[in-house]
Amino acid sequence: MAKIGENLLDAAFYSRAIAKWARIARMARSADLTGLRRQRLRARQLKAHLDQLIHIADERLALPLEGSTSFPKPHNADWAWRPELWRGPLPNPGLSSVQNRAMLGNEVTLFHDCEFSELTLRQLRNLRAQDLAPYGLRMDVFRFDGSFLSLVVDMPRECVEGLKRTHLIRMDVIVELEKNIEIFARLNIKNGPNTEQIVRELDLSQDQVVAEFDLAYSTLNERRIDGAWVDLIFEGPEMNQVVLRDLTFSRRPRAQI
Repeated sequence: MAKIGENLLDAAFYSRAIAKWARIARMARSADLTGLRRQRLRARQLKAHLDQLIHIADERLALPLEGSTSFPKPHNADWAWRPELWRGPLPNPGLSSVQNRAMLGNEVTLFHDCEFSELTLRQLRNLRAQDLAPYGLRMDVFRFDGSFLSLVVDMPRECVEGLKRTHLIRMDVIVELEKNIEIFARLNIKNGPNTEQIVRELDLSQDQVVAEFDLAYSTLNERRIDGAWVDLIFEGPEMNQVVLRDLTFSRRPRAQI
C-alpha cells in the first residue's frame, strides 16, 4: 500500500512541478527583472540535472539490452545459444596474469602453457550501434612464451540433446584484432570413450565470421553423446589484442539430398 501511495504522490508532485514551470514560462515576458533573474538561475540548475539524466538515459537505452539472446539464426534452426559472458554482466569481469585453466564466468576457460603469464581477460560493454550482444570479451596478450593458447567455451546440455549426424552446428563470431593472426575453431563432441573433433579456420577477412561443422562427415556415435565444447585456438598471439564482440551458436538439420 505504501508503494502505491508513494507512486501517487510522485505523480502528483510531477504534475504540479510541470504546471508550475509552464506557468513561469508563460509569465516570463511580463515578470519583474529581479524575479526573472532568480527564476532563470533555478531553471538553469534544474536544466543541468535534466540534461545529465537525458544524456545517460539516451546512452544506456541505445545499448544492446542486457540478457539479450537476439541474433540472426538459420530459418530451420532447432537450437540457438549465446554464452553468458556475451549476455550479461559477470560477478568478476576480468582476470590478469591469467593462469592455465582459469575461468571467466561458468562457461569460458583459458588454456595455455606459458611459464610466466602476461595475459589478461576482461568482459566489456558493447557500445557500437551495430552490436546485438550486450557484452564482449577482450583478451590482451603481451609477451608469450608458450606453445599454445586456446579459449574453451563449454556448450550447454541442450546442444547435444537429440543431436544427430544429420545436424550442422554453426558458430557466428565478431572478431576485432590489433594485428592479423590465424584463429581456428575446433568442435569437440564427447561420445562414450571417444571425442569427435572437427576443425575450421576462421575467415577473418569478414566482419561477421561463420564456421559450420557438418556432422555427416564424422564418426559420431549418436547414442553415447555426453557433452560438447568449442576451442578457439590462437596462433602466434604475442603482442596482440583480440576482442570477441559476439559469439553465438545454432544447430539445424542438414538438407537431405
